[in-house]
Amino acid sequence: MRHFISALQSVLAAFFGVQSEQKRRADFQEHSISSIIAIAIILFIAFALSIYAVVVLVVNT
Repeated sequence: MRHFISALQSVLAAFFGVQSEQKRRADFQEHSISSIIAIAIILFIAFALSIYAVVVLVVNT
């Protein structure tokens, strides 16, 4: 579980653009690229769906 949370924190930091180069390199040594990509895809889909839900909510009111 700790491994997943660490990878999630890394992906979130990358999404916001606040991750240092040193931390990024350490993350790719600690985590597999497939787990980072999977988490990034899931977070992107959740983000896109939340934007869609807000737009539908605003348009319907």
